[in-house]
Amino acid sequence: MAQKLNPGELFPNLTLSLLNGDSLNLPQDLDSPMTIALFYRGHW
Repeated sequence: MAQKLNPGELFPNLTLSLLNGDSLNLPQDLDSPMTIALFYRGHW
């Protein structure tokens, strides 16, 4: 089971593969420390 973040905890480092072949490193590649990330699993 995934662990939840508690107030004040840092977001873990993640590398996501994008559809165009690039990757996105979270949270390093974000422009602002106040960001919402929405993960869409698509159609199964």
